[in-house]
Amino acid sequence: MFIEMTIGGLTIDPVTNMPFLLLKDKTEQRQLPIWIGLFEASAIATELENIKLARPMTHDLICLIVDGLKAKLQRVEIHDLRDNTFYARLILEKGSSQIKVDARPSDAIAVAIRLKVPILVAEAVLKQSKDVDLASKKFADKDKVSKEKWKEILENLSPEDFGKYKM
Repeated sequence: MFIEMTIGGLTIDPVTNMPFLLLKDKTEQRQLPIWIGLFEASAIATELENIKLARPMTHDLICLIVDGLKAKLQRVEIHDLRDNTFYARLILEKGSSQIKVDARPSDAIAVAIRLKVPILVAEAVLKQSKDVDLASKKFADKDKVSKEKWKEILENLSPEDFGKYKM
């Protein structure tokens, strides 16, 4: 089962100085933080801020290719979480065929917000993400931040904490 989520915010992790995206369900009862790269954060922020560039960037190019192939992006699914890595896919429709394209969640989300399609997260991923050690070396030095501290940071974030992403 998949849960539709929206972007709750894009901000910088105060410990690692890396951007992360916060997805929230419609009831704002569930949230999913995903640490992303600077380029992907820039691509997402550019679209969220409705900034139009003179030339298409990579995610814009993907949208142009989908359109040029007469396909339609139906949705984005974040379907798996393994070894602290999220897995996503673009679900495309072309005629009567469905095409699934493997993608990083940040890229999939950057395309989804451009094409205004749903972002879905598997229920199992949401449950599993609660058990992920957010203080793993992938996100932060274990000596600096404990799992409990991360939980406290994420639970206490307010909408005001997610200001405009500065590049």
